[in-house]
Amino acid sequence: MKVRGSRRYYYVTRIGILLIVIALIAGMGGCLFGPSSRDLQIRTWYDLNAIRDNLSGHHVLMNDLNSTTAGYEELASPSANEGKGWHPIGGIGADGLPFSGTLDGQGYEIRDLFINLPGKGYVGLFSVLGEGGRIEDIGVVNARVNSTAYVGSLVGINRGTVSNSYSAGSVSSTLMFAGGLVGFNQGTVSNSYSADNVTSDNGAGGLAGGNSGTVGNSYAAGRVTGRESAGGLLGTNNGTVVNSYSLGNVTGNSHVGGLLGYSEGAVTNSFWNTETSGQATSAGGTGKTTAQMQNIATFSAWNITTVAGASIRNTSYIWNIVNNTTYPFLSWQP
Repeated sequence: MKVRGSRRYYYVTRIGILLIVIALIAGMGGCLFGPSSRDLQIRTWYDLNAIRDNLSGHHVLMNDLNSTTAGYEELASPSANEGKGWHPIGGIGADGLPFSGTLDGQGYEIRDLFINLPGKGYVGLFSVLGEGGRIEDIGVVNARVNSTAYVGSLVGINRGTVSNSYSAGSVSSTLMFAGGLVGFNQGTVSNSYSADNVTSDNGAGGLAGGNSGTVGNSYAAGRVTGRESAGGLLGTNNGTVVNSYSLGNVTGNSHVGGLLGYSEGAVTNSFWNTETSGQATSAGGTGKTTAQMQNIATFSAWNITTVAGASIRNTSYIWNIVNNTTYPFLSWQP
């Protein structure tokens, strides 16, 4: 029998409280120190493919996926699915529901993705990212993606949020709207970049083929080729672009621009390289020479600081630059 106020009661109570606290900390450990038991952890292409069975779940990439990772030959290689490669996750209408969950890439990469779906739209690693959906901290590298319309390495159509993400490879559409990272953006793309080479008949952009949402603190460096509405960053823009730039060579027949091919939207503090793009004009933004694009004075309105070398990062700022040596780069990027 414990007597309230006795030394024994005091110690038993203290131990009981300590055990409760330890249990609570253990339960929170996933939140504090890594993925929790509630997260669906992705280690193979099979795991990635299983996202389509839980489109509203919370998913975490635990390592890089590439051509040597289990499931690649069956799911994402040039020989997979009778030569069509990867089947995009999510959809709209008859193709199913959009991905409305979250994917935290933790800085890892999806490599060697192959998609060849002529005659189909809304194509990428994900078909449609729905409202409330979020993809962050992921790279899609050495991707080859081809389809008819709304084509991007990461997402065909984005209605949610894509952040701290990047892509490199090639993206093409035979009809309309191809972008390096996103085919068409109706949501938010921020703190992201693309080095994809992009080709589309109408609406070709280094980062996104078209935009009616918000693109901020992002850039594109790949080559862009389009017959109509081709831009280094965006093919068309009816949304908002802020603190962004492009470098890639841009070619086309009509509505062709260094930063934007066609725009009726708002463009603020955004630039393109007139020398590397081969374009003296743009539907929005300000053209600069290579020397000006590597000078911090051009970006005085940005959240940017100088660093001593390209391998150094100051993450207190969104952007870093080695003044008069590099173009601005995102402080988080590899």
